[in-house]
Amino acid sequence: MTTAPAPRTAPLTGLRVLDLATLFAGPLAATLLGDFGAEVIKVEHPGKPDPSRGHGPSKDGIGLWWKVLGRNKRTITLDLSKRGGRATLLRLAAGADVLIENFRPGTLEKWDLGWPELCAANPRLVLTRVTGFGQFGPYAHRPGFGTLAEAMSGFAAITGEPDAPPTLPPFGLADNIAGLATAYAVMTALAARERTGEGQVVDMAIIEPILTVLGPQPTWYDQLGYVQRRTGNRSANNAPRNAYRTADGTWVAVSTSAQSIAERLMTLVGRPDLIDEPWFATGAGRAAHADVLDQAVGAWIGARTRTEVLAAFEKAEAAVAPIQDVRDVLTDPQYQALDTVTTLDDPDLGPLRMQNVLFRLSDTPGAIRWAGRAHGADTTKVLTELGLTAAELAALREEGAV
Repeated sequence: MTTAPAPRTAPLTGLRVLDLATLFAGPLAATLLGDFGAEVIKVEHPGKPDPSRGHGPSKDGIGLWWKVLGRNKRTITLDLSKRGGRATLLRLAAGADVLIENFRPGTLEKWDLGWPELCAANPRLVLTRVTGFGQFGPYAHRPGFGTLAEAMSGFAAITGEPDAPPTLPPFGLADNIAGLATAYAVMTALAARERTGEGQVVDMAIIEPILTVLGPQPTWYDQLGYVQRRTGNRSANNAPRNAYRTADGTWVAVSTSAQSIAERLMTLVGRPDLIDEPWFATGAGRAAHADVLDQAVGAWIGARTRTEVLAAFEKAEAAVAPIQDVRDVLTDPQYQALDTVTTLDDPDLGPLRMQNVLFRLSDTPGAIRWAGRAHGADTTKVLTELGLTAAELAALREEGAV
């Protein structure tokens, strides 16, 4: 079981984040900040909780995705379209450092909660706006989801076998990349605030971070007219690089991005003669002869069990990894050593395993203090701490604002 460090040791202690976002990039950014000590207040509509609460498998009616995405967050409800909800959010924003939202552009403005109003309430606030297409441009007002970003960015076009359709990922790839990028954007804006004393608006479009991680494709096309094509598990830049089936029916992945690794691999599989071929001296040359290299490596691996393959590769200092599903991940000794998937006690589900914080800090580590809490669990406590009286809380409930 992991134990949370004392609050004073967390590097983001004292930072207050209002998470108004849903599905998935904005909330993930808030989760990452909360993991390192930020006080995150999750604001949800009283009658329409964050859809991630019901996304994917559940146990005993409790959404498991939410347990991960909602960790380290206090949960309150506010209807921002109500007069009392708007006023309460402005009071919360006055004492916050960051507000993360992912409404369609113009929605906050419709409620008189745009940047002018929020900045007036708190000039040091960092307003972080996460949308599919950004705050301006011809697509800004379209509904935007990660799947669309995976399609538009070029990711799907280069993913899959050459003679098969473009392939979309079976998980929220673009959203999660955008979540990581948003956390970075927030910290960058906060660093700027240290110098200027002023907050600002972060405009994060989900279609952009995934394009960044796809590498230099725009530059390749601009300078060479080169358009990357689908190559399945192969690479246009080096070979052998593929997934290979072992004798016991499992799979391993092999990479030879470095020339020395490629040479070790061909020696291991009994084909050192290929190293002397002129084309073997470059990654592109090897990629052009991927058929002969795959045949040599695939035959050698196919005659051995996965255990034998991994042991031989390690001895030869060649690069290989088993292709694992989640069952393998949970028993993998390297992940276990890193505590990458950790266990915490949850009042609803008991011992609960989930991914640990994203990285390790030697002196001020992050921690999972609690898993996702019930809808509105902290409304009364948070708003009372804000200074609302019992009468004001009652009025908000009467209005339907909480």
